[in-house]
Amino acid sequence: MKSKITFFGLFLFATITLFAKDIKVGAEQTVEYLPLLKNKRVGIVTNQTGLIGHVHVVDSLLNAKVNLQKIYCPEHGFRGEVEAGGIVNSSKDEKTGLPIISLYGSHKKPKPEDLEGVDIVIFDIQDVGARFYTYISTLHYVMEACAEQGKEVIVLDRPNPNGFYVDGPVLDMKYKSFIGMHPVPIVYGMTIGEYGQMINGEGWLANGVKCKLTVIKNKNYTHESVYEFSMRPSPNLRSMNAIYLYPSLCLFEGTIVSIGRGTYQPFECVGHPDYKGGSFSFIPVPLKGYSEDPPLKNQVCRGYDLSIGEHRKPQLDLSYMLDMYQNLNKKDSFFTSFFEKVAGTASLRKQIEDGLTEDEIRTSWQSDLEQFKAIRKKYLLYK
Repeated sequence: MKSKITFFGLFLFATITLFAKDIKVGAEQTVEYLPLLKNKRVGIVTNQTGLIGHVHVVDSLLNAKVNLQKIYCPEHGFRGEVEAGGIVNSSKDEKTGLPIISLYGSHKKPKPEDLEGVDIVIFDIQDVGARFYTYISTLHYVMEACAEQGKEVIVLDRPNPNGFYVDGPVLDMKYKSFIGMHPVPIVYGMTIGEYGQMINGEGWLANGVKCKLTVIKNKNYTHESVYEFSMRPSPNLRSMNAIYLYPSLCLFEGTIVSIGRGTYQPFECVGHPDYKGGSFSFIPVPLKGYSEDPPLKNQVCRGYDLSIGEHRKPQLDLSYMLDMYQNLNKKDSFFTSFFEKVAGTASLRKQIEDGLTEDEIRTSWQSDLEQFKAIRKKYLLYK
């Protein structure tokens, strides 16, 4: 079925296939949360993914006469147009006239004045289920600020497209940052509502504060559901294929290898000018709104085209990383200082440098993963 979404005229996938046609996201359960908003002043953390069908949740709330006061936006902005790491400024929404408060850059956590005039904050953003995808960090800071200011948070839950497995090294808190704030693996297998419950329940908010949190659940969803959506969650995740590859390929952000930023298939290819293998080549160039200064700009990169094939697999794929490291003949410069922050550990780099196989590396994660799964189980809302 062809997508007809026109919100801000942005980010259409070519087609959309709903394998779980009966799934209803939290935002659709208006009968459950509109009564909670009655006579309340409301703020909302959202972006271009906050849709109820083809209608944005902001418009839906206003149509329902909710007293919406403020919009808060995460990395990539309210419209999702800003590339990774780009500046997101506070502004005013042209359509509604509502103030938009940026929660990125130097202002990741709402200040007390940001929450003035608000009783409840709604959180409605499509996550992709990888630790370094910063929307869960934004959720943490929103919950923390609301707990400190006595405000309630309502998460309108959405399915996690990578919620069907758990894999990767668990974050060593020595490498805690905005792209990894909690001791969880790269792929944690939870919806954003479940994750919010874990943040609260495990005491991860500053000074042990607890947020008054309500999660409006998805209907007809399990962690095995195949859930595909039409709106890009961020500029460089342009397809479901890229979303499935993202947890594996994002590790290359801490290396000299390109994952296609500056092309029309970011996170769907891997390459470097000095790589001798592979039968595919691409040239990263500045692309406005996607990657305006991509790594290896204007250089011919040789490597792999991953835009075809089945990539919805229940584990991280380290094969491309191991191959590039072994065959680039740049072992001394292959990793950048950013790699440990992305990986969340120093051990993965050492394992690759020591020549461990993919199976050996994955085996080293299992004990930590089992401990995490025991914690995760306490907060699961879905089968």
